[in-house]
Amino acid sequence: MNDDENRWFDDYVEESDDLQIDEYDITASPSDFNVSTLFNFVESGAVRIPGFQRNFVWDKARSSKLIESLILGIPVPQLFLYEQTRNRFLVIDGQQRLMSIYYFVKRRFPKRDKRSELRTIFDSEGRIPDHILHSDEFFEDFNLKLSERLPNRINKFNKLNYSTLGDYKTQLDLRPIRNIVVKQNSPEGDDSSIYEVFNRLNTGGMNLRPQEIRTSMYHSRFYDMLYRLNLNSRWREFLNTQVPDLHMKDIEILLRGFAMLISYESYVPSMVRFLNKFSRDSAKNSSDENGYLEELFCSFLNACVDLPQDAFINLRSNRFNIALFEAVFTATCADAYADRRLLGGRVSPAELSALIGDSEFGRASLEGTTKKLNVDVRLKRASELLSKL
Repeated sequence: MNDDENRWFDDYVEESDDLQIDEYDITASPSDFNVSTLFNFVESGAVRIPGFQRNFVWDKARSSKLIESLILGIPVPQLFLYEQTRNRFLVIDGQQRLMSIYYFVKRRFPKRDKRSELRTIFDSEGRIPDHILHSDEFFEDFNLKLSERLPNRINKFNKLNYSTLGDYKTQLDLRPIRNIVVKQNSPEGDDSSIYEVFNRLNTGGMNLRPQEIRTSMYHSRFYDMLYRLNLNSRWREFLNTQVPDLHMKDIEILLRGFAMLISYESYVPSMVRFLNKFSRDSAKNSSDENGYLEELFCSFLNACVDLPQDAFINLRSNRFNIALFEAVFTATCADAYADRRLLGGRVSPAELSALIGDSEFGRASLEGTTKKLNVDVRLKRASELLSKL
């Protein structure tokens, strides 16, 4: 079954809104960092494993072979880093190698059943706190696990750890590893090229959706608020799916609603870049602002109490109609947002039916839904046909 058959939403962003990679000035520069420097980069938070990367999956034997190769001077694959700002990098490709080095120097190896939990801790703390690192619940000692390839021939590195390497410790610390540092030079204020860079260079075989990368790059208290709203039972009923989307499309739908409500006047395609900028700007929101937006959305759900559960479902495809939801949310909340108040009425089922049956709205919702003209038409017709609340 392909992705389109699994899709629970109606939208045309992925078909019509691709980034043009030639709009960006990108450079890739080789740099040789030694093992000690790379460890310090991770320890200090200068190098970060973005949230859209998979968990650490190597076993101790594979990580041990990497360490042995570095000690012996055997070439290892290069790392790809994306430079966000000066001395701040995201790992594009090479997480398994980098974290193997980090864990070996720390002399602790993560237990397999705790790796998802450790990833959450690493993302929130920027590092593994010492009390977690020394907990036998999460880690075990990292002594090299190397096979004896020849009979009666002992591998002199087997069962050693970082502190027992002797003279080889300095040899490991100073061993250089080739890094390719990818940097976007222009345009300023738009770092959307990370999507294409990651998907083209990452060797893990993942095709990521924009929201998966966006969530990692721009995570903030505003995003925490979106996560809470995404679990609202009434919202899940409208989406017609009780389980949060693996690729975070439901989070993106909420993000689009708020972005159109707050920043519609500045909207120009692509939607990817528009949502990136809105996410970046919303990271500066105060707690009061995020609290108001959360209450506003909940008041919108309350205002939809007379609507059927499938109010935003395209009855032909049985999928959630993003364009319809976006228009209804923006039109009904516009005055309330301008006045900094909550909604005080109810969305009329008859008015919603009139909007769904409106020929202009329908034409603007068929395809190319993120084109400026189509967005303008949809929001205009929703504003004309729906009562302000």
